Amino acid sequence: MNSAQIIYPKELSWLAFNERVLQEAADPRNPLIERIRFLGIFSNNQDEYFKVRVANLRRKSQLEELRSGTKEARTLLNKVQAKVRKLSDEFDGIYADLAVELEKKKIFLLNEDELTEKQSAWLKKRFNEKILRHVVPILVNPQRRLEHILESEISYLMVQLIKGKNISYYVIDLPERLARFVNVPPDRGTARNYFMVMDEVIRHCLDQIFAGFYDYDSLDVWSMKFSRDSQYVLGEDHEQSLIKKLSEGVKQRAHGEPVRLSYDRSMPRAMRKMLQEQLGFEDLDTVIPGGRYRNFRDFIKFPNPIGPHLEFKKLPAVLSKRFLDSANVFEAIDQGDILLHYPYHRFSHFTEFVRQAAFDPAVTAIQINIYRAAKNSRVAESLIDAARNGKFVSVNIELTARFDEQHNLLMTDKFVEAGIRVTFGISGLKVHSKLCVVSREIEGKERLYSVISTGNFNEKTAQIYTDLALFTSNQEVCSEAREVFSFIEFSYRQPKLRHLLVSPINTRDNFTKRIQQEITNVKAGGKGLIRAKMNNLDDDSLIADLCEASQAGVTIELLIRGMCTLKPGVKGVSENIRIISIVDRFLEHSRVIHFYNNGFNDVFISSADWMKRNLDKRVEVTAPIYDEALKKQLLSILDIQFRDNYKARLINGIQDNPYVQRSNRRSVHSQELIYDLVKQIEEQET
Repeated sequence: MNSAQIIYPKELSWLAFNERVLQEAADPRNPLIERIRFLGIFSNNQDEYFKVRVANLRRKSQLEELRSGTKEARTLLNKVQAKVRKLSDEFDGIYADLAVELEKKKIFLLNEDELTEKQSAWLKKRFNEKILRHVVPILVNPQRRLEHILESEISYLMVQLIKGKNISYYVIDLPERLARFVNVPPDRGTARNYFMVMDEVIRHCLDQIFAGFYDYDSLDVWSMKFSRDSQYVLGEDHEQSLIKKLSEGVKQRAHGEPVRLSYDRSMPRAMRKMLQEQLGFEDLDTVIPGGRYRNFRDFIKFPNPIGPHLEFKKLPAVLSKRFLDSANVFEAIDQGDILLHYPYHRFSHFTEFVRQAAFDPAVTAIQINIYRAAKNSRVAESLIDAARNGKFVSVNIELTARFDEQHNLLMTDKFVEAGIRVTFGISGLKVHSKLCVVSREIEGKERLYSVISTGNFNEKTAQIYTDLALFTSNQEVCSEAREVFSFIEFSYRQPKLRHLLVSPINTRDNFTKRIQQEITNVKAGGKGLIRAKMNNLDDDSLIADLCEASQAGVTIELLIRGMCTLKPGVKGVSENIRIISIVDRFLEHSRVIHFYNNGFNDVFISSADWMKRNLDKRVEVTAPIYDEALKKQLLSILDIQFRDNYKARLINGIQDNPYVQRSNRRSVHSQELIYDLVKQIEEQET
């Protein structure tokens, strides 16, 4: 099988995913304010894409040309840059359309030239009182190179002062600590809502910054932003602590190589050339012209001055009847496994699980993995309370969780100070599993309780990410979950696993065997079916297994929210594989795998995507669902999602994101139907 025939480049596939986010901004079925916020999500995604994936491709290209003289990576980088420019143009067009729509709702985003005299006077007064003290221009000169001064992903204003024939440049850091949108009062008490982004406020008040210090004939300004390579290298000095090495590694990130320059397309050519030289941009780097405003990630928090009809309808989180009707969380779990569906269920059931464990006199120990935690996390506070109550608390913190390193370092200090045992995983393996195990002593006997989740124990993301959490007191499963913590701390002690799949120990082999079993079942005259839902798919080995299954006649349905390198529908290779992606108000994050297995329906939830890193280079946990009622829930949810014809896009060989056609069928909006299903399940719970 020719790999080019079946494999789509992952860097381009990721851009196809973010294009689906941009489609949400263009979709008139979404409320207007939410469409604006999708522009912010798209922009934020692009920032991270350049810091991570484009930077990695750039390094790969440089090494490839140095070692072999080939230009395969360079060719791909050129395709990436072309796609990025295309998306940038689409973005500008959608933003212009949305600005018109906002004006129809009497919401106006003002430029500096659109203020009335009264509004201008008000703004200049506010600038002097609230903003000016936060603004310090920096002179650009050859002795003070911008690449050593400016930060990645921060929006800046480039100022040009002209006096006679002399031109000087200054850079202004837009103050992050201030609100990004300033509500400007209407001029004559009209029912209009005027906003200015901070960039425009500073543009309008430039004279207040420079007058009195500089003599100039003209003063002009343009916006810019640039991205650095976010990768850092941890030193090999074994005598140096991991925390110290990580702290130094994060500092490396602040001086990473530049990979993208985004600038106002009306910027003078001389200024742009100066920026490219000062920031060290080369031919491999992406230089993208755009509109006046560069920091569109701010639009994630775009204000809504009108009313709730311009936002998604609130879906009140559902309460678990089992938890509500029980004296405590442990009694509820002892009645049978509980499966929560976030954000449809309340995440507070988990925070209550940890809170009760912190003071329950029967609890002796709490063990938990933390990958990304919320700021001011109630989970973290309960763990500290548990330690104060004399419980043994062990927390494994993944210090190298990208872009959360600093937060995790601060949390480590708090935990250590509270007397919590903190571990940092296995060298060379990220701990990405989402596990919590509580030990209780009842009448002299130990009883274990576990929570196995597809997503982080994070109060904030649980409101916008769809995830699953299994609460169980199955003692065999719980014992294996506890063995995972032992493996993390002492990797030479490999656990004996009968129930859980744990990367990098047995996950890959187990899934490969199950795919092969579906092939065997079809060849024996039975039915073969594999359905899987995950964030990303890019593992060549499992893709080859899926293609083999397709050729044997196994029906394969995949729901891949993000990056997917498998080309479906290739005749004779993958024609029995159908792939969709759903991008909607909630970020699809849960991983569910279903093997038909001659009608026995083996169903799993997992923290792992089908990527080489998740299967071989991370500690991940996949849990089987044994309770038949819970298994039925998940199969029903998969049925709903694979029938979605409202927000589902087909992933095809060229990844151009066509929506699934409705034909004559009624509209199937899966996220709304799943919410209704979860409500119905709780109403029927006895």
